[in-house]
Amino acid sequence: MKSTVEHLSPTRVRINVEVPFDELKPNFDRAYKELAQQVRIPGFRPGKVPSRVLESRIGRAPVLDQVINDAVPAKYMEAVNSNEVSTLGRPDIEVTKIEDGDAVAFTAEVDVRPEITVPAFGELSVSVDDLEVDEDAVNEELNNLRARFGTLTGVERPAQHGDFVSIDLSATVDGEEVEDAQTSGLSYEIGSGQLIDGIDDALIGTSEGETTTFTTKLLAGEYAGKDAEVEVTLQSVKERQLPEADDEFAQMASEFDTAEELMADLRDRVSRVKKMEQGMQARDKVLEALLETVEVPLPEKVVEQEVEARQHDAIHPFDHDEKRFEEWLETQGKNREQFDAEAREEAEKAVRTQLVLDTIADAEDVQVSDEELTQRIIYQAQQYGMSPDQFVQQAQEAGQIGAMYADVRRSKALFSVVRQATVQDASGNSLDMEELFGEGGSEESAEETSEDSETTKAE
Repeated sequence: MKSTVEHLSPTRVRINVEVPFDELKPNFDRAYKELAQQVRIPGFRPGKVPSRVLESRIGRAPVLDQVINDAVPAKYMEAVNSNEVSTLGRPDIEVTKIEDGDAVAFTAEVDVRPEITVPAFGELSVSVDDLEVDEDAVNEELNNLRARFGTLTGVERPAQHGDFVSIDLSATVDGEEVEDAQTSGLSYEIGSGQLIDGIDDALIGTSEGETTTFTTKLLAGEYAGKDAEVEVTLQSVKERQLPEADDEFAQMASEFDTAEELMADLRDRVSRVKKMEQGMQARDKVLEALLETVEVPLPEKVVEQEVEARQHDAIHPFDHDEKRFEEWLETQGKNREQFDAEAREEAEKAVRTQLVLDTIADAEDVQVSDEELTQRIIYQAQQYGMSPDQFVQQAQEAGQIGAMYADVRRSKALFSVVRQATVQDASGNSLDMEELFGEGGSEESAEETSEDSETTKAE
C-alpha cells in the first residue's frame, strides 16, 4: 500500500492511498463467504457456493462493493498510523479509482491536531483571592450540622421562611390544566428554591388550609416559556427546632467532647474548603493565562461538531421543538442568535483548551492509570446518581470511555501546568500548589477533598 499526506491547512490534511489488489485477498475471501451465505443457488449448500459460480450469478460489482466497503476504513487507519497523523473527527473519504485486478485508490480529508507551541509554564503568573475564614462561614457550618439533628414540629401559625410545609399544587395555562404540575401532599422547605419561581412569596404568610394563587413562567415541559396560573393549598406547617450547640451536642454529632473542640474542627474544615476554592481559582486563572499566550488554529469541522452537540443538549429537554426552545430563551432574556453566538464562542474555547492540553499531555508524557480512570468513573457516577457499574455500561454503549480517559489526561496535564506556574494571593503571598493538589493532583481528588471537608465526622 502507498500513502501520502497533503497539508491543506494547519488543521486539515488529505491522505492519498493506493492499495494493490493482491493486498485485498483477505477482503475478497470475507466478501465471498458473506455473500455465499446470503445467496441461494440450487445444488449448493448455503455458504458453499464457489466464488466463480457466485460471480456468474450476482455479477462482479456486488463483490467489489463489499470489498471496498470492508477494506477502505482499515486501510485508512493503516495510512494514518504509518504517517503518524493525529486525526480529529471523522474523515471525508472518496474512492477515486477502482481498476479491477490492479489497484484501488481513495482520498481521505480529515481534521488534524495543529502544531502548537506552549510557553514555559514557570513564566505563567496569576493572582487569586486571599484566604479568609470568617465566623459567619463557620457558624453556617455549625447550623448545617445542627439542622441534621433537628426535629420537625407542627405549628399553628402562618408559614415562614425555613418552614417545612405539605402542599397541594395545580396549574393551568390559558385555561388548560398542566398535568405535570398536578400534585398533592408534596413536602417542601420554604426558601430552598427547589420548586417553581414565586412559590416562596405565595406561601409565606399563608395559614394551614388556605389556598393562594400566583403567576409564574414555566421553564420546562409542554408549556415551557408560557405563563401559568398556579394554585397552591397549604395542608400543614412544621418548623425545624435545632439542638443547642453545647457539649452534649458535640458528643452526639461528632467525635469531640466539647463544643469548643467541635468549633475548632469546623473552622479547620472551612479553612480547607477555602483553600480548595483558592486552588480551583488558581487552576482556572492559569488555564486562562495559558490560552491567552498560545496561538491555536481551530479545526472548523471539530468546532462545528462541538457547536451542534451544545445545541442538541440545550434543545433536547424541549423535545427538539424549536419554538418552545426559543420561547424559553426569551424568559432568559436571550434570542436564538445570541444563544448560537454563545454556543460557538464556548465551543471554540472548549476545542482550543482540549488541543492545548493534549499537546501538553504529549510533551509531559502524561499517563492515566486504571485507578485514576476508575476514580473518574466513580466520581461521575455519583454526579449522575448512578452506580459505577451502571455508569460504565452506559458509557461503553455510548462509546464514551475513550473520551473519559482523554478528559482525565487533560486534567492531569493542566494540574501539571498549575504546579509549575507562579500563583500568589492578593496580598502577594506565594501559594504552594503542590500542597493543595499533591504530586498527581486531579480535578476529582480536588473536588472530593472539597466535598469531604463539608462532611461532618459523624457521617
